Amino acid sequence: MRHTVLRFIASRLLQTALVLLAMSFVVYLLIGLMPGDPIDLMISGNPRLTPDDVARLRAVYGLDQPLWSRYLAWLGSALSGDLGASRLFARPVLEVMGPFLVNTCVLMGVSFVLSIVIAIPLGVWAARKPGSLADRGINAFAFAGISMPVFWLGLMLIIVFSVLLSWFPASGTGRGGGWFDAVRSLMLPVITLTIHETGVLLRYTRSAMIETMRQDFIRAIRAKGASESWVMWRHALPNAMLPVVTVIALSFGGLFSGALVTETIFAYPGMGRMIYDSVMGNDFNLALIGLLLATVLTLAANLAADLLYAWLDPRIRLGDDR
Repeated sequence: MRHTVLRFIASRLLQTALVLLAMSFVVYLLIGLMPGDPIDLMISGNPRLTPDDVARLRAVYGLDQPLWSRYLAWLGSALSGDLGASRLFARPVLEVMGPFLVNTCVLMGVSFVLSIVIAIPLGVWAARKPGSLADRGINAFAFAGISMPVFWLGLMLIIVFSVLLSWFPASGTGRGGGWFDAVRSLMLPVITLTIHETGVLLRYTRSAMIETMRQDFIRAIRAKGASESWVMWRHALPNAMLPVVTVIALSFGGLFSGALVTETIFAYPGMGRMIYDSVMGNDFNLALIGLLLATVLTLAANLAADLLYAWLDPRIRLGDDR
């Protein structure tokens, strides 16, 4: 079993490398086809540059080469460990990305855990008595979370809790004022992402639980005299978690997309805001590495979901093992 898991992980890592290679080419191509480049920004900032100066600068930055040639040069440098420097920050990309990545990990991690902790118990509770008053209230909450766009929800929270009530700050991280200010600054972005993700997970958990509770083995367990709570949590939930795990893994990538919008609304210095600023500022290296990192996070979440399948249901075999 251990060798099977290791072989499966090695196979997925190889697939991940191929996906990242294709993704890097596509992203580099799209960024390269965007109107404007760093030299155009230099020209707008210094109108006294002559055409000879512009040609010399394009040669220095390699912008006079075809797009595929520039990509191969970047790929060779990246494989050797040199990811280049950020034009906006005038520092190495990894050095710039570190603080942004930490902020996003805090925001996404807290929101992700809270959405799971809230959605699964509420989904089980709603599935216990479908059509009850509790089920209707939980469904209304789930539909509201799914229906409200992230940007609209964030703006409404700012208006209510920052402008009207003055409970939480509308932007920033608040780290300069200590941990209490940092937590207060994190509240509104976390609430925004948590409400949105909880609605999706809650609906899938409820549907999976209702379907599982109709199975014959659940009736057999009930016939043996097991309590309803024991049946729900010990037998029904582990079997219902298989489709839910898929949604959780896929929602992790969606959570990063939602974080981009949320970080922009709340001026939160995370990866989403960094990618947005780097794209708007033609900082190709920083935008490319940020988008590739988002791809890695999504692929890692999918790998974790596959491993959880095998753990939740021993009948599932990883890889091509029969």
